[in-house]
Amino acid sequence: MEVILVSEITCPVCGFKKQEEMPENACQYFYQCDNCRALLKPKEGDCCVFCSYGTYKCPPIQVKGSCCN
Repeated sequence: MEVILVSEITCPVCGFKKQEEMPENACQYFYQCDNCRALLKPKEGDCCVFCSYGTYKCPPIQVKGSCCN
C-alpha cells in the first residue's frame, strides 16, 4: 500500500487551501492557516488536523487504521 504524504488542508474559517507534507510517524494536532491565521485543531474523534481538514488522512491512519497516540 502506497502511503500518501501530501494533503491539501482547507481552513474551515476562511476556505483557504494549501498543500502540506504530513509527518510520517506522528499526528499534527495544531495547524495555523496562512491566510486568516486561525489555529486549527482536530474535530472530535479525529487524531489530527489532516484527518479533519485534509484531502487525505494522516500516514499512521493510512497504514494502521488507528490513531498515532
